[in-house]
Amino acid sequence: MVKAVFLSLAALLAAVAGGAMLWPLLRAGKRAIWGTLVASMAVATVGLYLWLGTPAALQSRDVEAPQSLEQAVEQLRAVLDEHPGRTEGWVLLARSQLELGRVADAAASFERALQLEPDQPELLIEAAQARARAHPKMLFDDTGLQWLQHARKVAPDSERALWLIGIVQRQRGQDEAAVRTWESLLPRLEPNAAAALREQIDAARADAGLPPSTPAAAAPAAATAGDHAITVRVALAPALQARVAAGKDTLFVIARVPGGPPMPVAVERHPAQSGPLTVTLDDADSPMPTQKLSALDEVEVFARLSASGTAMRQDGDVESAPVKLSLPTDRTLDITLGQP
Repeated sequence: MVKAVFLSLAALLAAVAGGAMLWPLLRAGKRAIWGTLVASMAVATVGLYLWLGTPAALQSRDVEAPQSLEQAVEQLRAVLDEHPGRTEGWVLLARSQLELGRVADAAASFERALQLEPDQPELLIEAAQARARAHPKMLFDDTGLQWLQHARKVAPDSERALWLIGIVQRQRGQDEAAVRTWESLLPRLEPNAAAALREQIDAARADAGLPPSTPAAAAPAAATAGDHAITVRVALAPALQARVAAGKDTLFVIARVPGGPPMPVAVERHPAQSGPLTVTLDDADSPMPTQKLSALDEVEVFARLSASGTAMRQDGDVESAPVKLSLPTDRTLDITLGQP
């Protein structure tokens, strides 16, 4: 009974965390409400795991119910250090770390879970996605690809595995392979999802030099990638000069769809420096070839000073206000981080 309660609540946490990907719900005043819901559910789930899922681990210690997700994560990690053989505990820890923006820690926790159960397809997929999120440019590496391929092997009908393998192939310039992968997925999808995937397939076919899979209406000539390049000059306010002198901070320059999902359409990562930094964002800086900068008419650009060196925003980061730009533009965008 206890295990069933935990598993159902853990699934609910996963659903809530996954729902955060539905970016329209995060807009305007709904953002704070949604964040509170996710954090509260995460604390409740981790707390119930601590109190019900590992009673033996808690008999010898005086542990109070966690009051925050950070506290719950620390308590859960302590339990798992003593009892590392609980796959569901590592998975719950990883999902909670993702909610805190600790993507590198989450990737490591998912990997610990995989060491215990290496043939669970959904776990393989979650672990690969977390590993990609922890990458400086949000790319799938060879290990992540191996996990996705293994997930496909043990669960041939996994739509998520096929979709993500296609993304990896696109990231690596294997456009024709991505076309084959995604076209094999099409018959399994509902009409709306299939229509959206066909757009991605046609983009991959175009990059592979193949004709579109369906007739397309004539459209205006597309702008070249160079036309849509954005030059950004980032300087640091005097208050941040002492901080970057230690040489431990990282500077991210990011472009994304205005009001859209958090995934960048272009991002560059550089060591923070005291003097101004000038970068040019273009299609080569896109972590997702299916969403290129040159395909957009408008973006918002901002810079972030990160102490952790990871692309996900974390406590202590300094971020500029997003600036909306219409594309193409020959303007050099000046950003000063740390301005009041």
